[in-house]
Amino acid sequence: MPDYAALAQTLRDSLHLAHPPIAICISETVPAGVEEPQEAVPAGCVFWQEGTRGALATSTSDHELCAIGVHTHHLAAPSETLETELKTALQVMGELDYVRESEVAALPVIQRDVKHVIYAPLAETPLSPDVVMLFAHSQQGLVIAEAVQRVDDGVPPAMGRPACAVVPQAINAKRAALSLGCCGARAYLDALSDDVGLWALPGDKIERYCSEIARFAESNEVLAAFHRLRRLDVTAGQKPTVEESLERLQAQGQ
Repeated sequence: MPDYAALAQTLRDSLHLAHPPIAICISETVPAGVEEPQEAVPAGCVFWQEGTRGALATSTSDHELCAIGVHTHHLAAPSETLETELKTALQVMGELDYVRESEVAALPVIQRDVKHVIYAPLAETPLSPDVVMLFAHSQQGLVIAEAVQRVDDGVPPAMGRPACAVVPQAINAKRAALSLGCCGARAYLDALSDDVGLWALPGDKIERYCSEIARFAESNEVLAAFHRLRRLDVTAGQKPTVEESLERLQAQGQ
C-alpha cells in the first residue's frame, strides 16, 4: 500500500491547501474502528467536509436526504420513498429548466451497487481510496490541471451540477475531473467558498499525480518570479530579453 500520509503531505506542501486531501473509498464492509455518522446531513457532499476531520463510514440511509446523490453513487437498497423523492426533485429542477431529461440520463453513476462510502483524511485512510478529493482555489487548480494533463494525457473536464457526479466521473473514466460545484453543495459546505472548486483524482494513480503536482508547483513558483520581474522591468520602461530576465532572477537567488 502506498504511503498515503507522505502523499497527503506532498499535496499539502506543494499546493498550500487549506483543507487536507480526502480519501473516498467504496467498500462492502465498514472498516474496524471507523465510526458511522451520528447526525443527519442534508446531502452526502457534506461528508467531503466531514472527511477532512476524521474517518466516517456511511451507508445509504446517511445519504437519503439527497436523492440525487444516492442516484449518482448507486447506493444499495434505498428506502421505498427514495424513488418518489428523486422524481420530485427532478420535476422541480425540470420546471426551472435547470436539468433536462437528456441531461439526467447522461449523469455519471457508479457502475456497481455501493454498500458503504468511507470518507477520511488521505493521511489516515483505512482503505486504498477510489478517489482523492481536493478543495482547491484557482491558483492551486492551475498546478493540479497541469499535472493532471500530463498524467492523464488530456485536459480534465470541468463539471457543473450536481457536484456529487464528479466522484463517479473519476471512477468510471479513470481520469481526474474538476467540479465547479453546484448550488446545493455551495449552500451546504463552508469549505466550498466562492473561489474554491473540487478536484477528484482516481486513487490508483495518486502517486503519479502527487509527483507531477510537486514538480509543477516548483516550476510554477520559479516562473511566477520570472514573470513578476519582467512586469516590474517593463513597467519601469525597460525591454529586457528573456536571458536578461533570467540573469536577474538568478541574481536574486531563484
